[in-house]
Amino acid sequence: MNAISGETWRFRTIWISDLHLGTKGSRAADLLEFLKKTESDTLYLVGDIVDGWRLRKNWYWPQSHNDVVQKLLRKARKGTRVVYIPGNHDEFARHFVENNFGVVEVKQDEMHITADGRKFLVCHGDEMDVVMRCAPWLAYLGDTAYTFALWLNRQYNRIRALMGQPYWSLSQHLKHKVKQAVSYIGQFEGGIADMARKRGAEGVICGHIHHAEMREIDGVLYCNDGDWVETCSALVEDYDGQLHLLHWMDIDQQAITLTLSAAASSPAPASSPVVSEPAL
Repeated sequence: MNAISGETWRFRTIWISDLHLGTKGSRAADLLEFLKKTESDTLYLVGDIVDGWRLRKNWYWPQSHNDVVQKLLRKARKGTRVVYIPGNHDEFARHFVENNFGVVEVKQDEMHITADGRKFLVCHGDEMDVVMRCAPWLAYLGDTAYTFALWLNRQYNRIRALMGQPYWSLSQHLKHKVKQAVSYIGQFEGGIADMARKRGAEGVICGHIHHAEMREIDGVLYCNDGDWVETCSALVEDYDGQLHLLHWMDIDQQAITLTLSAAASSPAPASSPVVSEPAL
């Protein structure tokens, strides 16, 4: 990683997804801080950037969400290559694939070549979601339940904040504890790794399931950049071609810290401890 100033880090590539702008659950203020303090040659927006599902039901667009959009456009105008790969929540943008939103490229997916020559398929990931493909109505129902869980979690975390406790995610807890959720995540990861292999890629970079992860699956490096609703995570590539998961987490409403979990072509097990780095 190469710092270009005391408070700004520069990367070859940054991947972020599942911002869900247009919802109350979006951590837009944290994301804006991250965008201000990082620079990259290429920035991938890997789907579910704007939540069209929620906006159709209830319009919600505060200034912080507009600030994020403006910051992304400003980066593009100043020379960052910004690639937008729509997801299922912003599927309306798929009508513009292979076109540009001004200075932003819109792609169905893309094959990214790292600095050390590895090929990674970049896609949102909903194309490998069995629920989305076979029972989209169930996906909408699940989205409603997830929105309620986020609302409940916000109320709970307001109480935790008053007691001086850090943020705690209900839905992430359930994903790790409920067998069906664990099985779904495993099937998704295996399926999308297999898709990347069939496309001739050595790895895959995606979002969609709000579960940041980096591990090898049958010879394919699976990388999920997480989300900006709960995990506040991003995937980055340094100038040597190595990939890292960054987690941008609130500590006490006052301070923000950045933890770095590094992995190369042979990533460490998911259970290995993260390495703390100075806050951005």
